[in-house]
Amino acid sequence: MTVDEKQDYHKASNSLVFGGILTYVSCLLLVMAFASPYWIQSYEETHSEFKNMGLWEYCFEDFRYPYYQFNTLFDGCHYIFSEKYYVLREWLLPGWLMVVQAFVTLALMLSFTSQVIIALELIRWPLEFVLLHEWLLSGIAAIANAIAAKLLLLSVMIFGIACWRRDWMLYPNFNYLSWSFGFAVCSMFLHFIAAAFIYMDAKKGWEYRQESRNLVVQMHPNPGRNGYV
Repeated sequence: MTVDEKQDYHKASNSLVFGGILTYVSCLLLVMAFASPYWIQSYEETHSEFKNMGLWEYCFEDFRYPYYQFNTLFDGCHYIFSEKYYVLREWLLPGWLMVVQAFVTLALMLSFTSQVIIALELIRWPLEFVLLHEWLLSGIAAIANAIAAKLLLLSVMIFGIACWRRDWMLYPNFNYLSWSFGFAVCSMFLHFIAAAFIYMDAKKGWEYRQESRNLVVQMHPNPGRNGYV
């Protein structure tokens, strides 16, 4: 078999390409939501001591915690696990928020995993492995995207309901859900759509698995059939 004949294998389907693009965009939105401190924000006209927060950061301006015995002002933006917020950590990090953090982190890991698998399928490397198991790889990527989307759905539902609790943030009526939360919602929808496209590719790969197997066999002809008697 010549080199040109060996390269005569089917390329990645449009469904996989579209699914890969959507996965990349949704992961980019998820990274911004994951890292940015604007899941919830206070209205500027309220002049609230609380300014904004994200999954890993809180921002205050001359804030006094009413249940802390010392007259200490908390000012600026700080990492939630920093020494600055040590005395506030139990209040700033309730159980439901830790669940949201865990779900979003898992969703981000699954999204990255899906991107790696899709990238290998798109570049067809390693070629023989991808040809033999493309339906399985696409199936894993589709499941990873679907689970990531479901985790994000749970995360935004939990956060969207619990962020108005009065035992968490003081004066919750002064606050509103901000753009980081919106990015998480958009990422959730895009992950669902990407999962659907990649599932279509997995279904197509299952239908053509025998042809792909035959092609791999042709790439390694029997050494006894090289034209020699």
